[in-house]
Amino acid sequence: MNLLENEVDNVKDVFIIGSKGIPARYGGFETFVDYLTRLKKSPDLAYHVACMADNNDEFYHNNVRCFNIKTPNIGSSKAILYDIYALKEAISYIENKNIKNATIYILACRIGPFIKKYKRKMIKLGIKLYVNPDGNEWRRSKWSFLVRKYWKISEGLMVKYADLLVCDSMGIVEYINEEYKVHKPKTEFIAYGADVKESPIGNEDKRILDWEETHSILAHEYYLIVGRFVPENNYKLMISEFMLSNSDKDLVIISNVEENDFYKNLLHETKFMQDKRIKFVGTVYDQELLTKIRERAYGYIHGHEVGGTNPSLLEALASTQLNLLLDVNFNKEVGENGAKYFNKVKTNLSNLINASDSYDEESINLLSLNAKTRIKNHYSWDKIVSDYESLFIRE
Repeated sequence: MNLLENEVDNVKDVFIIGSKGIPARYGGFETFVDYLTRLKKSPDLAYHVACMADNNDEFYHNNVRCFNIKTPNIGSSKAILYDIYALKEAISYIENKNIKNATIYILACRIGPFIKKYKRKMIKLGIKLYVNPDGNEWRRSKWSFLVRKYWKISEGLMVKYADLLVCDSMGIVEYINEEYKVHKPKTEFIAYGADVKESPIGNEDKRILDWEETHSILAHEYYLIVGRFVPENNYKLMISEFMLSNSDKDLVIISNVEENDFYKNLLHETKFMQDKRIKFVGTVYDQELLTKIRERAYGYIHGHEVGGTNPSLLEALASTQLNLLLDVNFNKEVGENGAKYFNKVKTNLSNLINASDSYDEESINLLSLNAKTRIKNHYSWDKIVSDYESLFIRE
């Protein structure tokens, strides 16, 4: 079938805007779009994926049409400009090709102040607007006050003009429905995905052995943290509490650490350099290696408290036997009985770490089984792709 001509009347064209594009080389949205297109099942769907680039070429990847959007590098506003350019291009393409029954799906709420005029055009062309509100970006402390204010206003406007909000956690569904009930938003819950599969890297593979030797790490003798190096992921809490624990294991932190003000304040407040167990080891972009590192950890500690379903949490539940999660609704919704939970009260986490060190094999295996069953039944990419295809075709 030629997607460019849209020859079949019952084909539903879906234009995806907001990820950096595919092939996926970046983060959560890019991985999602890659799986959504690669695992496509329905012949009644035609995807069109916007890709951030330095040209306006078209190409095919995963057997779907991708259209590059040339976007000038204007600093932190680049993503906003990219979304606007991509939206204009998608609307223009739909109009020029006389496509009926099209949906534009925008990932994240970056362009709220600009959406009204484009929404008018979409209504004229019969285009549905779907939005993934992501995870309360306006709450992230990495942003200045003015940027957070922009994110909040933008979120509200995207909710107002969307025909449907697709949320990756029930916590976000509840937040949208309560916070913006004046707009009577229509919401749908479809989670983010993960796969329960072992890393193809063996125990004697040079990649894992070299990595462990480089950082003086022993298999199954470390707790692991993986995530962006930002305050709302509670690094201060996790490091301070680990230092209070009696654990003879290491705390291995895989993150994009920069020696910025956050790092300097963290060092000053925790003095973690004085504890040889605390090991910042940089980033790991080799996904097979990262999965192996997760598998060989004794436990994973997750301190994220902002956002919806977090990809690193799903990956941990799929790969690491013992998972200790901050007790917030987003994390409990995902982990359920496959994890142990801690709060921010002093010594709560350190006591949990002490207890975890003495868990017997049966207890750990049960937690691991519960976690992997949870991922397989509710968060597999196969299920997520099917849920999205049902939504797009139904709507």
